[in-house]
Amino acid sequence: MSIDRFILRKLNTCQEEHTRANLVRLFVIRIRKAEIAEEHDAAYVISKLN
Repeated sequence: MSIDRFILRKLNTCQEEHTRANLVRLFVIRIRKAEIAEEHDAAYVISKLN
């Protein structure tokens, strides 16, 4: 199971407020990292085309 699915599953079942907040923070960090990697890949492809 991917870490993203694990985090989402835990968010659905977690009752503890502090733990839920930490899981949300972790998920946001993973989303931001993925966005940065995607932008980097797009820039690499564009530079290869020029």
